[in-house]
Amino acid sequence: MKFSKRALIKIKNKNRKLKPNKYKKLKRETLRGRIKGTQERPRLSVYRSNKNIYAQIIDDTNSRTLLACSTLDRKIKLTISKGRTCQASRVMGEKIAEISLKKNITKIVFDRGPYLYHGRIKALADGARAGGLQF
Repeated sequence: MKFSKRALIKIKNKNRKLKPNKYKKLKRETLRGRIKGTQERPRLSVYRSNKNIYAQIIDDTNSRTLLACSTLDRKIKLTISKGRTCQASRVMGEKIAEISLKKNITKIVFDRGPYLYHGRIKALADGARAGGLQF
């Protein structure tokens, strides 16, 4: 089921019993309908928890994860103090760009998931752009 943003807001306001996770899932499915990763332009998917941030580059046509990176990785963890800062996200974006350029991936599609393009998500995207990836 794919809903427009307006329909999601109506559902949320109309049915107060709609659980937050259900609303998040509806929102994710709506966004996922527009963003697809191909072999030429894989998808950079981002997951943000309270303590860390994770990113992976996915080829949706073959359903394969090409590479993954997080603030829990040893090399990144040595350069940052906490994994929940914008600076840590920027460092991780640069690192994932470096790894992807080694695998000859230069163009990607950015998938922010259910998160707003703000704060740590934006810092990760800026770091990836600074590292050489093209969105």
